Amino acid sequence: MAFVIQPNKKESENKTIRFPLPLIERINQALVGTDVSFSSFVIQACEFALNNLADQQEHNESKG
Repeated sequence: MAFVIQPNKKESENKTIRFPLPLIERINQALVGTDVSFSSFVIQACEFALNNLADQQEHNESKG
């Protein structure tokens, strides 16, 4: 499954997180020409990572 950036607004809470500057630059470049905020991108990327982590864990459990 490919990661697709989607505009999406949900109820949220503020959290403070520090990003390495090169990662911020890469994210900003990925967002050029989109109508997606930095925060929305990070939320979507985290959801994607967690969903794929669960898929990977299920795959590993079925092998063992």
